[in-house]
Amino acid sequence: MENIDIIGREYEQELIYNYLTTQKPELVAVYGRRRVGKTFLIRKTLGSMFSFSFTGMYETSRTIQLREFKANLERYSGKKYERPKDWFEAFDMLRDYLDQLKQEKIVVFLDELPWMDTPKSNFISAFGRFWNEWGATKHNFKLFVCGSATTWMVSRFIGDKGGLYGRVCRSIHLSPFSLRETELFLRNIKGMDVNRKQIADIYMIMGGVPYYLDMLVKGIPLNKCIDDLFYREGAPLREEYDFLFRSLFKDSKIYRKVVETLSDKMTGMSRRELLESLKLQEGGNLTEVLDNLMKCDFIRKYASIGKDERNAQYQLIDNFALFHLRFVANHNGQDEHFWSNIDGKPQKTSWCGFAFERLCLQHIRQIKSALGISGILSNVFSWKCKSFTDKDGRKWDGGQIDLLIDRSDNIITLCEMKYVSDKYSISADYEEHLRNRASLFATVTKSRKAIQHVFITTYGVVENNYSHIVQSNLTLDDLFCQ
Repeated sequence: MENIDIIGREYEQELIYNYLTTQKPELVAVYGRRRVGKTFLIRKTLGSMFSFSFTGMYETSRTIQLREFKANLERYSGKKYERPKDWFEAFDMLRDYLDQLKQEKIVVFLDELPWMDTPKSNFISAFGRFWNEWGATKHNFKLFVCGSATTWMVSRFIGDKGGLYGRVCRSIHLSPFSLRETELFLRNIKGMDVNRKQIADIYMIMGGVPYYLDMLVKGIPLNKCIDDLFYREGAPLREEYDFLFRSLFKDSKIYRKVVETLSDKMTGMSRRELLESLKLQEGGNLTEVLDNLMKCDFIRKYASIGKDERNAQYQLIDNFALFHLRFVANHNGQDEHFWSNIDGKPQKTSWCGFAFERLCLQHIRQIKSALGISGILSNVFSWKCKSFTDKDGRKWDGGQIDLLIDRSDNIITLCEMKYVSDKYSISADYEEHLRNRASLFATVTKSRKAIQHVFITTYGVVENNYSHIVQSNLTLDDLFCQ
């Protein structure tokens, strides 16, 4: 089954429908970063099937939450209820109502579950009793829950060690759109006439977050849209970064510090380097923080070829965070046309090159597909080396490769990512640079695999006397494949 109003999410929809058709109770948790479309997915997929639904309210007292829970129960049941004194009584009321239903499937949706868990509310205990004593005994009961507060969803709910331990039957992590899904959203849902370079430009600012993409206005130039969303007085996305972290993470301060520290180290940092930079103790919760940031698609963890897991690097890849920290966080608010006014200037040009690299790193599956190596076992790495003198006295300049693919067919693919306004022209000097870097890589890693150069550019590579060094030439179009 497929809902034509939903862009992408085919796999997630299939999972949801599969859970609906089982002959046993299901407790399904859908989680992911704020604004990514969790609620939209559930409501569009199951909305007409709900026997009951309720949405928690941000920073709202238990008393008000319970009052609204009662009001929702009255709307669904057509009956009047006394206001529950606590969550135990609220779930008892819900159970009594559901017991009276004669439906083939009883489907309940509780949205923004973490916001219901106010201090001293005993929400988790009440929820656990409701599920363990009633929900888990009903073969036709399907309970779907959502939450943007990832730390809460993972530690307090999905990974709960108390009454809910092992009770969450299924979990679905929802990530932002890919480039292809972003294209479908902008063209089919928003009705915008945009080419793929414009879509890439949008993606490098907003990522694939549906809520942000939906704020773009048909017929208004991109630069003006960005000015209106980030820089004019009262711009709706100027404060989004702060609220994003507050809503996602209970202790958002440490998460922001990690993200902001990584934003200054474009190639990434090891856990040890982060500990030292943040002046944290070894026994702290940095590992949990990094894991949660990965679950929210803010950072990626990658190994450096030839190094063990302890030296793994963490790299900030979230487009929205990168854009905010570079161009919004320190903006004085005096230029409401800031983004339009820096068009073509070095600060924007250099950022576009960097942002394009991150865009490519978010589409490695598409890169492998375009290279025809999806079926070949491979590992993705980054690599860097400082200048050194070898045992024969030869001096080597350092080098860095942001993306390499180590393949089981004895080939290592070195990827160059270039964001340019036309086809990229390889010069004699740059060809020499590529050859020297490949020699450096082979010398340092002692790899005997064949080395191939792949260029990923906006429009391709100019054929000239030096372009033969490129074994494969991918364009922006290749990143839009499924």
